[in-house]
Amino acid sequence: MKNRARYPPKMAGFSARQDLLILILLGILAAVLVFPSTHVKGQNCGCGPNLCCSQFGYCGTGNDYCGSGCKEGPCTNTSSFPQTYYCLPFFASSIDVSVADFVTEDFFNGILNEAGTRHCPGKSFYTRAAFLDAVSAYKNQFAAGSVDDSKREIAAFFANVGILTESLCYIEETDGASRDYYCDETNTRYPCKSNKKYYGRGPLQLTWNYNYGAAGNNIGFDVLNYPELVAEDPIISFKTALWYWMTNVHQKLSHKGGFAATIQAMNGAIECNGGNPSEVRSLIG
Repeated sequence: MKNRARYPPKMAGFSARQDLLILILLGILAAVLVFPSTHVKGQNCGCGPNLCCSQFGYCGTGNDYCGSGCKEGPCTNTSSFPQTYYCLPFFASSIDVSVADFVTEDFFNGILNEAGTRHCPGKSFYTRAAFLDAVSAYKNQFAAGSVDDSKREIAAFFANVGILTESLCYIEETDGASRDYYCDETNTRYPCKSNKKYYGRGPLQLTWNYNYGAAGNNIGFDVLNYPELVAEDPIISFKTALWYWMTNVHQKLSHKGGFAATIQAMNGAIECNGGNPSEVRSLIG
C-alpha cells in the first residue's frame, strides 16, 4: 500500500522512501509543524508525572495542555471539552445523520473496485458491514455540524483510506513484518512488547507502539500486546482507524480547515507545500 503516513500513516511499497519517512515521522512527532511548543514531549499522550495530555494528544504543562480539552493528567478545566470527545465518531447522529445512507453498497464497492482485478487481501477483509459495525459502537455520542458537514467528512475519511490502502486492497504495510521501525522506546506508558511489531495495519495504517496502545485503550482491545488483531479482525481494524481520525484529524475539519487540513494532519510534511503532487491529486480525486 502507499506510504503516506506519519505513523505514517499513518504503508506499503515503501522501500525507497523508508529512511526519509522515518526522519519525517520524527519531525512530526516533535510537532514543530503544527503544534510548536517548547513543552511538547510526546504525541497521543502516555505522559510522564505532572504532565497533561492536551486535546490534540501532546504532553506538556500550562493552560494549552492542562486547560480546555485536557484528556489526562493534572487537568485544570475539562468542562468545555468532554473527556470522550477525542475518541468519538465524526458521524453525527443527533442531527439525524445515517452513515449507512451515505456509505452505501455502491459507495463502498466503488472503492474496492478501483483496485481492479489484481490480488487484494483487503477485498475479503474490508467490508461495509464491518465498517458500519465499528461506527455503531459510538452511536448517538457526537454531532458534528450539518448533514453536509458529515457527508464531507465521510468523503474525506474514505479518500485517505483509499489512498493508504490502495483502494482497500492492502491490510498491512508491504514488508512491514521485516522491519524493526515504529518502536518508540522512550514511551513508558505503551512500551513495545517482545517479539511484536507495530508497522502499518488497517484502513489508516496504524503504526507505532504508542498509537497501538492508545487505540487499544479507546476501543477496548489489547492491540498493544496483540497488534496482529488490527489485521485479523475487520471491525477492530476499522475502530482503530476511527480512533486515529478522531484523535488527529477530525478537529482540523471542525476548525473549518477543509479537506486540505486532513492532508496536512495525515501527511503534511510529505505532501503539503508542493510535495508529492500526484498523491495529492489522487486524494482530491
